[in-house]
This record gives sequence, structure tokens and C-alpha cells, in this order.
Amino acid sequence: MPDREEALKLFKKYNQSESLTKHAFAVEAVMRHFAEKFNEDKDKWGVIGLIHDLDYEQYPDQHCTMTEKILKEEGWPDDYIHAVMSHAWGICTDVEPEHIMEKVLFATDELTGLVTTAVLVRPDKDINTLTVKSVKKKWKDKRFAAKIDRSIIQKGAEMLEMPVEELIEETIKGMQVVANELGLDGKKD
Repeated sequence: MPDREEALKLFKKYNQSESLTKHAFAVEAVMRHFAEKFNEDKDKWGVIGLIHDLDYEQYPDQHCTMTEKILKEEGWPDDYIHAVMSHAWGICTDVEPEHIMEKVLFATDELTGLVTTAVLVRPDKDINTLTVKSVKKKWKDKRFAAKIDRSIIQKGAEMLEMPVEELIEETIKGMQVVANELGLDGKKD
């Protein structure tokens, strides 16, 4: 089973972008948070969150297709590959999220971007002061973070049988753990 060190090394082989790296760390932290909430394997969930956009920087037009190829070549387990592929279900893959881990990844991938953007427009730039209400207000403004597909987040919440507000709250909690690494702790550089 791949560990975090192996996953991070592979991720860095294909990604140099600071924003993609921060996104990977955000999704990893959120996946670990949800794994703990659901009494699942935090390390496995975290690794899948970390690696989910492995190919995006170098192969954006082949997103997930190249990740599948790379992970197979690296000898990664099929369930890890299936989970990664399922995060883009209906977007660029036909791999439907089945396991709760896959549903969480599907639901929170876009949501971490919305939460990040909501923090960055705050005067304090601190995720620790961000509220669900503030994110919901931004959610309603379709011009705000316009590239983030709210319908995917909504569909993910429905798959998890979880209110969107709870999904947002738990995503914020997961990201708070790595606020410093994400540059969302309100501290000036």
C-alpha cells in the first residue's frame, strides 16, 4: 500500500504549481478528517486525496486518463485507482463513486476550492474564523468562484446523505488542520 511519502514524491514528480500543491494538501486533510469521522483508514483516504489530481498540471486535457496510466505503471492498488478516477465522475470519467471514501472525494474536491476562495477574500484571510454561513453566502453568488461547479458539491452531499451545510462545516474543519500549509491562517508572509 502506498504511503504519504511515496504519494507526495510521485505528486511532486508531475506537479510544481504551488496552487495545485496547496489544493492537494487541502483535499488530503479533508479526506483524513472525514476518514476519522467515519472511522475509516485516515492514511489511505489521505493518500488518495493527495494524489487525486496527479496528472492535472502536465495533462489537463487527459485528466484522470493519465493518472490511471501512471498509477498502474507504479503498481498502485486497483481500489486506489478506482477512487481517484471516481472523483471526476460525469466530468471526464464514467467511474461512479461507490465507496463512502469515493463519495467524500467527489463531494469535497470542488468544495475545498470554494472554501479556499472564500477565505482569501476575507480581510483576515483566516480559515479559523470562516463560518458556514459565509461560505453559503458566497455559494449563492454565481460570479464568485464561477469555475467551481456547485452542482457537483450538491450531488456529492446527496450521495453522502448529508446536508450541504454539514459538508461545508466538516470540510472547513479538515482544512483548518493544515491552515498554515495552505496559507489560510491569517498570517502575513
